[in-house]
Amino acid sequence: MNTPAILALEDGSVFEGEAIGADGETVGEVCFNTAMSGYQEICTDPSYSRQLVTLTYPHIGNTGTTPLDEEADGVQLAGLIIRDLPPRVSNWRSREDLPAYLARQGIVAIAGVDTRRLTRLLREKGAQNGCIITGDADHETAVTRARGFPGLKGMDLAREVSAARPYEWRLGTWSLDDGEVEVSPRGDDELSWHVVAYDFGIKRNILRLLVDYGCRVTVVPATTPAAEVMAMAPDGVFLSNGPGDPEPCDYAIEATRAFLDAGVPVFGICLGHQILGLAVGARSEKMKFGHHGANHPVLDVDTGRVMISSQNHGFAIDETTLPANVRVTHRSLFDETLQGIELSDRPAFSFQGHPEASPGPRDVAPLFQHFVDLIRAYRGETA
Repeated sequence: MNTPAILALEDGSVFEGEAIGADGETVGEVCFNTAMSGYQEICTDPSYSRQLVTLTYPHIGNTGTTPLDEEADGVQLAGLIIRDLPPRVSNWRSREDLPAYLARQGIVAIAGVDTRRLTRLLREKGAQNGCIITGDADHETAVTRARGFPGLKGMDLAREVSAARPYEWRLGTWSLDDGEVEVSPRGDDELSWHVVAYDFGIKRNILRLLVDYGCRVTVVPATTPAAEVMAMAPDGVFLSNGPGDPEPCDYAIEATRAFLDAGVPVFGICLGHQILGLAVGARSEKMKFGHHGANHPVLDVDTGRVMISSQNHGFAIDETTLPANVRVTHRSLFDETLQGIELSDRPAFSFQGHPEASPGPRDVAPLFQHFVDLIRAYRGETA
């Protein structure tokens, strides 16, 4: 017999369903993601730390799970909310079904939820703190637990999900044409540039693409001082994606300012974009329900092209607070929020979405080439 479970929100709403992961309870901010595929990449994205993720696509789990699709070591979200769990896994790449995968890692999850009702509620009221409890749970207790979660505003989560010590990355992207195996590390003869990447919750495909574009990557913990990074003689500095509020990350903002002063090329994604914005003097703001999905249209201001992008953020940089030396490069066509910036007097730029993802499928990937072009100019080379 299936174990019952409930999802409670801080506004008093309660959704009943059944447990599909570990037994117990979990709390976090409830958000919704509109992607139709890639649920394992979503589950293992560190940017979802402390969040209960609702997947709006109704059938989740039909392709199982496989280690090669993980974006980090194991599941990173606080809980998973889905409509329907198919009874049978049907994919030759699957190594473990979704319920077993979640249970093995202690992740509480719920199926059988009316995700349309839940998504409409979140769109109307904004992001809600929530609680999932498995077993014979009391509704009032679950609502109280949800209201007890402090919320993501003011939370410095980058230092929590970051690597504890530096490491090197030399693996590029892999292809099923070569078999379902990780590629071999690339040698110095293939990697012309040394990029130091700050790990605020970095995804593996970002690292793979940096290698594909000829970069040997040294990944450093979120709180690494700028002086330590400059001692590594980087050709460029990458500011990664990550969870939580960017404003408490004063260590990252201070380091980024030092890199800007030194004239080192800087490229930021997601939280890294927000860190760059704060470093130049802009302000960030909490969004009503954020952007989470793989079908978000973004305008390239310079060319007028519309790119389909992957998005995952609950905070944004307020465009009206940007200084005169920063120009807007991209905007969301959903709500006109800021999606990209570039400095006019420094080799630094950033993008709010995820150019390493492939929803377009590669509409935004050229940003990595732009980073390499800035590195070439910094080192006195021509493309």
